[in-house]
Amino acid sequence: MKNNPLQPMVSLIESISPLARLELLLLIGAGEACVCHLETRLGYRQAYISQHLMALRQAGLLASRRAGKYVFYRLAKPEIISLIQQAATISGVILPSIETISPEKQCVCPSCSPEIIENPDALSVVHA
Repeated sequence: MKNNPLQPMVSLIESISPLARLELLLLIGAGEACVCHLETRLGYRQAYISQHLMALRQAGLLASRRAGKYVFYRLAKPEIISLIQQAATISGVILPSIETISPEKQCVCPSCSPEIIENPDALSVVHA
């Protein structure tokens, strides 16, 4: 059977179709976030978020960087936000504005607590 030239589009749409993945892409859309930020903002368990982040990374939509024990995610293909916005327009959904995730007071990642970089023994929570 011949490969259908539309298959890459089908794969892309399938990779972003779960609600949690759309939420993650929209939250990450304006910058960079670690799992602890996403967990705080969305209220999902860390393991659940990590599974969806892995799928988005495998689809080539997310890039990541490691800072010690923390992994920060950003969009590898920022144009995905335009696709999501167009889908929202077509379906009559009003998306929330995309804002950069600001540091969380209860978060101990290096982005929120720069002193942890200088004193790694201050860490009491480990994030994947």
